Amino acid sequence: MIWALLVLIGVPLWLVALGILALLLRNRGLRKRAGDIPMRLRADAQGRWHRGHGLWAHDVLAFRGSPAAWQESLLWVTDVAPRELTSEEAHKFRRLDHPVVATLTGADGPTAEAITARQHRKQLLGPFQPSTPQAEPTA
Repeated sequence: MIWALLVLIGVPLWLVALGILALLLRNRGLRKRAGDIPMRLRADAQGRWHRGHGLWAHDVLAFRGSPAAWQESLLWVTDVAPRELTSEEAHKFRRLDHPVVATLTGADGPTAEAITARQHRKQLLGPFQPSTPQAEPTA
């Protein structure tokens, strides 16, 4: 239906196809950047999980929803606390390889939750990773 409407208006379909291709290539380029975290984000406790990709820039988490670029958000985070999955969440995210959940405390008060696969745990904690004591060099 939408295609017929576009043709009726006079928009060439090759132009629409080029626009869709440009959007897909831009989105793929963002997924290939250094520090990218494939994740799901929930802005409030009762809301739904949004699939996308995140990136830490100091203490700000930039999140971009997938598959389109219609949902972007910047979260100024003051603390990240990993937590255990509930049984309901474990069932919901069974396709993720050993999912890891973290609660992100925002600078303005509200919290968000993020979940990703275990291999991205370090990236999810970002600048809030617990520092490990370094061994003293022996003389």
